[in-house]
Amino acid sequence: MSKRKSQINLLNHSEAKVKLFGDYIQKYLNIICNDRYTKHIHIIDLFSGPGIYENGGEGSPVIALKKIKQTYYQFINKHPEKSPKIHCHFNDIDQNRIKTLENNIKDKKLHYPNFGNLNLINKDYTEIVNELPSKFRAFKDTKAFVFIDPFGYKDVKAQHILNLLDCNNNSEVLLWLPIQFMYRFSKNGTPDVLENFNSQLGINDEKLKNEWEYINALKEGFENFIGKEYFVDSFTLKKEENTVFCLFFFSSHIRGYEKMLETKWDIDNEQGRGWKYDSHQSTLFSDLETNRLEEFLLEFLKVNRTNGEIYEFTLRKGFLPKHSTQILKKIQSDNRLELNKEDGSKIRKGAFYINYKEYKEYFNKITLKLK
Repeated sequence: MSKRKSQINLLNHSEAKVKLFGDYIQKYLNIICNDRYTKHIHIIDLFSGPGIYENGGEGSPVIALKKIKQTYYQFINKHPEKSPKIHCHFNDIDQNRIKTLENNIKDKKLHYPNFGNLNLINKDYTEIVNELPSKFRAFKDTKAFVFIDPFGYKDVKAQHILNLLDCNNNSEVLLWLPIQFMYRFSKNGTPDVLENFNSQLGINDEKLKNEWEYINALKEGFENFIGKEYFVDSFTLKKEENTVFCLFFFSSHIRGYEKMLETKWDIDNEQGRGWKYDSHQSTLFSDLETNRLEEFLLEFLKVNRTNGEIYEFTLRKGFLPKHSTQILKKIQSDNRLELNKEDGSKIRKGAFYINYKEYKEYFNKITLKLK
């Protein structure tokens, strides 16, 4: 059977996907390597591929190793006694791809034992994804990041995501799905495997009008399935009008979730939604997006809300704290905002305390409500 182009060459949309993966991994490592708590980090790529493709494109394992190498010499090597070991686990069912990956890692000198362990695995996805949760539960002072980038979707189940997350709040998952194929199949006689995938997320594909509605339905379905204690977001990659892919990010920790949102907005600084093949980005935070978040906040602030509640609400809507602060300043300047500080002291104008530090330490520092 001939291989797909995406298995031989790194295509444009896949390059954008790997960029998001790499940018997030860098932020992830920077935070965790400096938390003075974590002793081990596990980066797990369940469909690793050969690392370097025939057209010279660099896949996720090579990008991950480059980020780890950079992190090691930037942070870890200076304070090895206080820094974690970073262990890489690259899996592919194709033994030839794993062998090619091994050779590429050696040729490029991408890994040294003092970074952490390097494990090259040749297992079926279903086998390894069912093994990981029990291993995660045994972790102590350890974080794990799992990248699931399948060549299809038939073996991926929402329960896999929940099982990986539900392990002592120490894991995050990035999932890649070929939306245009899934949506097209749903419009042309849904195959059983897709019907099962949709049904576990409560999706009625007969009501969906396009790929974008399907993406929103998947996000909502994942949120409902894994529960409100976890965080879900999506990043779309559009090559043509009806050629859409999507990355779904899952985190058990709000700080990691915020960092992924920052990475999205760095790549798409207009809307924080995704990447286009012929992208012509305009201004930071367009009027349309401003209006959308403002509508959300105006509804949310009809009752008293704390700064911590607004921080979490903002992130779950896919925006950053600076975006809510921008809108709150506008509402305040129109004299439409009522603020009260927990200790009764005066509140400096324009100070809303919407950030992770205040969320963690002073969740109820102030309350806000529309007048």
